[in-house]
Amino acid sequence: MSRPIRILLALLLGLGAGIASVATGGAWVEQAINIAEPIGGMWLNALRMTIVPLVVSLLVTGIAATAVAARASKLAARSMILFVVILWLATLMAAVVTPLLLNLFPLPQEAAASLRSALSATEPVGDAPSFADFLKSIVPSNAIAAAAEDAILPLIIFTLVFAFAVARLPEAQRDLLVGFFRAIADAMLVVIGWILWIAPIGVFALAYVVGARAGGSAFGALVHYVLIVMAVGAVVWLSAWPLALLAARIPLGRFTRAIAPAQAVAFSTQSSLATLPAMLRAAGKLGVPSAASGVTLPMAVAVFRATSPAMNMAVAIYIAYWFGHELTFAQLAIGVAAAATTTMGSVGIPGQASFITSIAPICIAMGLPIEPLALLIAVEVVPDIMRTVGNVSMDVAVTSTAARVSGFTEAEASSPEDRLLKDA
Repeated sequence: MSRPIRILLALLLGLGAGIASVATGGAWVEQAINIAEPIGGMWLNALRMTIVPLVVSLLVTGIAATAVAARASKLAARSMILFVVILWLATLMAAVVTPLLLNLFPLPQEAAASLRSALSATEPVGDAPSFADFLKSIVPSNAIAAAAEDAILPLIIFTLVFAFAVARLPEAQRDLLVGFFRAIADAMLVVIGWILWIAPIGVFALAYVVGARAGGSAFGALVHYVLIVMAVGAVVWLSAWPLALLAARIPLGRFTRAIAPAQAVAFSTQSSLATLPAMLRAAGKLGVPSAASGVTLPMAVAVFRATSPAMNMAVAIYIAYWFGHELTFAQLAIGVAAAATTTMGSVGIPGQASFITSIAPICIAMGLPIEPLALLIAVEVVPDIMRTVGNVSMDVAVTSTAARVSGFTEAEASSPEDRLLKDA
């Protein structure tokens, strides 16, 4: 049984056990809650302790590698610009669309109230600053203090500047620093692996508390959450078609037929890396020369997750909605900046680990609690399908666009390798 399925089963069993224990009654139920709550809290704190070192190390290695790759050729640089533009546009879309969806399809008030009471001990990690204070504090005076105080966005700004500086160093010095931070990231991923190994215990404990306090409404709330987040991801996924039509000049029908096999592989594997051969074949069918797709597609798999910042932002907004927090413009702006930036360092991390390391910084930056992530990670196996399918579709669309912008033509796809890809 895979780890995501084990965690999902732990969630369902925990909710069911909590609901059943309340139905039986007895003073022991409150005692059980008092035992389960700190167990779940300790597991969540174990995850939280990895966030700052992992975010910093991944951003340094990711940005440094990206900057070096972008200097390698004009195609790589243009592809990277497209990646960044799409990531920011997708995040801005989520900041607008998610509240709209929540207004059109609200969670029943009784379910929201039950969930809030179920996590009554949960408090925001801090007040989000006003927009003026945000502008003043965006450049940290002390990066170490920013890390210690969970000032995520100023820490990200410092890390980005540092990472680009590392990319400008001579090769020997750059490799030394990148290797150091890569070792930190790898070590933290080992720690996260250990923490996720015991995740069913922590998730069961937290789910038991929610089930005992919120009752059956918790199931409906989780379904509502999954549908809202997947709807935001679907907007990014569907955006691949107008991008292919307007920017790459590819007819919609041809694009659909070309990427259908890749989407099938993405749906079944939930892995962009495993889908790379199918994406290369799709690009070949669209007339993208292997000289272009062989550069852009591996880069896309390595540093570009089109759906991630949008869906991560949707999760943070949903948590705010869940707890009745009215988000200000400053909070949304901070969330957009954090979501669009941290995604560049989250590629290649296992799904559940990236869920925590990508979304927790957004929540912390916006002044939102991260405790709900311990429950929402259990149902991530469903939205993750949309994440992968959307990423794969956008990867092919962006590759076709970058090839056209860089002057590659379909007539150039005439090598034996290109013909094989086109005919596959």
